[in-house]
Amino acid sequence: MSSSQVICLISRARVHESTPRGTSVEVRLPLSQTAFQRLRHGFSETFFPDDPFHQFKNQSRLRKAVLALQYFFPILQWAPTYSLSLFKSDILSNSSGQILKPTHFTAIIHSSFVPPLIYGVLGSSRDLAVGPVSIASLVMGSMLREAVSPAHQPLLFLQLAFTATFFAGVFQASLGFLRLGFIVDFLSRPTLVGFMAGAAIIVSLQQLKGLLGIAHFAPQMNIVPVVQSVVKRRDEWEWQTIIMGACFLLLLLTARHISLRKPKLFWVSAAAPLASVISSTLFVFIFKAQNHGIQIIGHLDEGLNPPSANSLYFRGPLLGLAIKTGIVTGILSLTEGIAVGRTFASLKKYQIDGNKEMMAIGLMNMAGSCCSCYVTTGSFSRSAVNYNSGSKTAVSNIVLASTVLVTLLFLMPLFYYTPNLILAGIIITAVVGLIDFRTMGRLWKVDKLDFLACMTAFLGVLFFSVQGGLSLAVGISVFKILLHVTRPNTATLGNVPGTKIYRNFMQYPDAKRIPSCLIVGIESPIYFANANYLHERVLRWVREEQERIKTRRENILKYLILEMTAVTAIDTSGLDMLTELKRTLENQSITLLLVNPIGEVMEKLQDSDSLAAIGSDCLYLTVDEAILSIALKCNTL
Repeated sequence: MSSSQVICLISRARVHESTPRGTSVEVRLPLSQTAFQRLRHGFSETFFPDDPFHQFKNQSRLRKAVLALQYFFPILQWAPTYSLSLFKSDILSNSSGQILKPTHFTAIIHSSFVPPLIYGVLGSSRDLAVGPVSIASLVMGSMLREAVSPAHQPLLFLQLAFTATFFAGVFQASLGFLRLGFIVDFLSRPTLVGFMAGAAIIVSLQQLKGLLGIAHFAPQMNIVPVVQSVVKRRDEWEWQTIIMGACFLLLLLTARHISLRKPKLFWVSAAAPLASVISSTLFVFIFKAQNHGIQIIGHLDEGLNPPSANSLYFRGPLLGLAIKTGIVTGILSLTEGIAVGRTFASLKKYQIDGNKEMMAIGLMNMAGSCCSCYVTTGSFSRSAVNYNSGSKTAVSNIVLASTVLVTLLFLMPLFYYTPNLILAGIIITAVVGLIDFRTMGRLWKVDKLDFLACMTAFLGVLFFSVQGGLSLAVGISVFKILLHVTRPNTATLGNVPGTKIYRNFMQYPDAKRIPSCLIVGIESPIYFANANYLHERVLRWVREEQERIKTRRENILKYLILEMTAVTAIDTSGLDMLTELKRTLENQSITLLLVNPIGEVMEKLQDSDSLAAIGSDCLYLTVDEAILSIALKCNTL
C-alpha cells in the first residue's frame, strides 16, 4: 500500500463522521486598514492597553473636564462621599502604627511629612502608605558613599541625596506620563528576591557597628570589608552595648515572630519599636549610660522641613553620579511601590492605575527633593499596618503627615538620649523579613534560570556592590528574554487519539503520527533574531524524521506541516525564511503546508511575494483540515 493510500485511509476513518468532504474553511486576510489605522492601533495597544479614555466617550464638555480633573487628582473622586466614619478609621490606623517607626536620620523624618501629603492628593491607592523604604535607602546610601563620605562631607552628601531624589522623581513621572511603565518589568520578581535578600544581609551586618559599639567601621557595602572591619576592630567592642543591644534585638525579633504567627496580634510588632525606643531612652537617661560606652543620637534639629531647592546639585563632577543614583533608586522604589499598591488593591478587590501611580510617586519625589526629603515610595510595612488597622482612604497618608508634623515641631528633643544600638536593632528586625527563602526554593523547583538570576543578584550584592549585583541580575533577566526570543520553542505534533486535536509528543506520548507527514509547531513570533535558528531547527526536525522513517522502514516523508497559531508576528526576515524553507524542501520532494497564520502574518504574506512562492493552496485553518486535504488529493489520484 502506498503512503498516499495510508494517509487517505487514516484520514477517512478519523474524520468522515464529523467532517464532510470539501468543507474546509479558507484562511482569510484581516479587514483592510490604512497605514495610519495600523499605526494608531499599534500605538494604542502598546501605550494604552487599558483604554483610559473610554470614560470620556459620549460625555458633555463639563463632564469631560470633571473627569479629567478626577483622573489627575484621584482625591476628587472619593472626597465628595468622604464621611466621618471613614475619617475615624483613617485616624485610628495611623495612630496605631505609623508613629511607631522613629529613626535617627532627620532627613528620613522629613521624608515622612511632605511626600504623604502629595500622595494623598495624587495617589489612586486607598491603602498605600508612603515613606522611606529599606531598598531605596540602601542603594542610594551605598552608591553615594562610593564618592562622598557622609561623615566627612555631610552637606555635599545631602545635596547629592536630594538631587538623586529629584532625578528619581523626574524619571518616575516621565515613565507614567509617557506610559512606559513596562520598562520597570525588566526588574523581575526573582531579581528583586535575590537583591532584597543580599541587601538585607549587608544592611544587617552594617548594623553591627551600633550593636557592638564600633566607632570606626568600613564604609563599603559588601560582605568582605564589613566582616574584616568587625574582626579587626575587636578592641572597640563595648560589652555594655553588646548586652543591651542583644536584649532589645531579641525583644524585637520575638515581637515580630508573634505577629507573624498570629496576624491578629499585628500591633505587637508595630508597637515593639516605639516601646523599645522609649524604654532604651529612659534607661540611658536615668543611668547616664552614655558615660559608660553607650553611643547616643544626640541633638536633632527641630522645625519643619527646610527648603532644599537651592541645594540641588546640577553642576559639577558628581552630577552623573546623582543622575545614575536617581534612576536606579527610582526604578527600585517604583517597582516596590506599585507592587505593594497592587497587592493591597487585590485584597480589597479594586484596581489601581499603574501609570497614574508612577506620576504620583514621581511628583511627590520631585516636590520632596525641594523640601529636604529623599526618595520615598509605598512601604509594605506601613501599608500592612494601614490595612490591618482598618484604613479606608488615602487620607491616612495626610494623617501620617500630621503626626510627623507634631514630631518635627515638639518631639525631636526627646530622641537626644536614644541609643544607636536600638536603632540598629530596629533596622535589623525590619530588613530580616526581606529574606524570602520560600520563594527561592520555589524558583529552584520551577525555573532554574530564574533561580540563577536570583542567586546572581544575591551573591553580587554580597560580594561586589548593591548596584553591581543588581546590574548582573538585570543582565541575566534580559539574557533570558533574548534567549526566549532568539531560541524559541518548536515541537513535533501528533494526533490525540479519538480527537481532531494535535499536540506535542513530549506532553502526549500516546499521540499518533500521520504517515508521510511531519507536523511542527512554532511557538513564538518569527523575527530577524530567530529566523535563521528556526530555519535550521525545522530542517533538523525533517532530517531526524527521515532517519526515524528509514530505521523503521516506514513511508517516506512527503509533507511538512507548520502549525503557526502561536506565531503572533513576523518580519521580512521571517518571510524570507519561509520562502527559503519552501525551496529547500522542494529539493527533497517535500511539500510545505502552513496552518492557521494569524491576521498580521497572513497580511504580510499577502503583501510580500512569500504567499505566491509558498502557494495559497498550501494554507489551512487547522492541522486536521490539512490532513484531510492530503487525503482528498490522494483519493483523486
